[in-house]
Order: sequence, then C-alpha cells, then structure tokens
Amino acid sequence: MSLKIRLSRGGAKKRPFYRIVVADARAPRDGRFIEKLGTYNPILPTEHGDRLVLKTERVQYWIASGAQPTDRLRKLLSQAGLVEAAAVPEQTKKNQPKAKAQERLREAAEKAAAAAAAAEQAAGGEAASAE
Repeated sequence: MSLKIRLSRGGAKKRPFYRIVVADARAPRDGRFIEKLGTYNPILPTEHGDRLVLKTERVQYWIASGAQPTDRLRKLLSQAGLVEAAAVPEQTKKNQPKAKAQERLREAAEKAAAAAAAAEQAAGGEAASAE
C-alpha cells in the first residue's frame, strides 16, 4: 500500500482550509484517510503561527515509514525543517532569461567592466602622481 502525506480540502467556497493527512494514494482527495497530522490555512499571513500547524513527531514517523509528501507539502515541510527541499532541475532554456533580458544583462556587465577599468586607471594615475 502506497501512502501519501497530502492536503485534504475543507472550508467554504473561496475560503480554503486544509487538513494535512496520511492517506492511501488510491483514496479520494477529501475521502478516507489514516491519520490527521495537522492543518494548513493559506488565508492567514505567512508569519502567522496558525498558518501551518503540525504534529512534527508523527510527520517524522510517517516519513520514516515510507509515506511520500506531495509537492506542495514537501515545500511546506521543508520550510518547517522536517524534510529536504525538492531539487529544482536545471532545464535547458526555460530557466534562462529571454533574449532581451539577456541583452540587457550583457550590456550592464559591459558597463560595469568599463567602469571598473576606468576606476582602476584613475587609481593607478593617483598612485603614480603620489610617488
């Protein structure tokens, strides 16, 4: 039996509230679950203490037992320091800036290099005149 740690939605329309549960991967999202591990309220501000409430020792137990957190929960649990953050894969072009942005970055780097060279020459000229 494959276990997932996932969000089970509750709350009213446009007012989401989630329970963090351990469930069989084949069970419906809001259906049968094995254990409730906490709650997540995305409406609250990020720094609010009740935004993410977890039973940390139970989460660690289920992860050690082989339960896999979903992507969203992996992110939340990594912010809480319970699991490693998911690695962001290096993609060929999607993570690169677009052509115009690359051109602007290149121009900015050239200007910075020219300014550094001018400053170096000015510093070198002052050192020679001081001697």
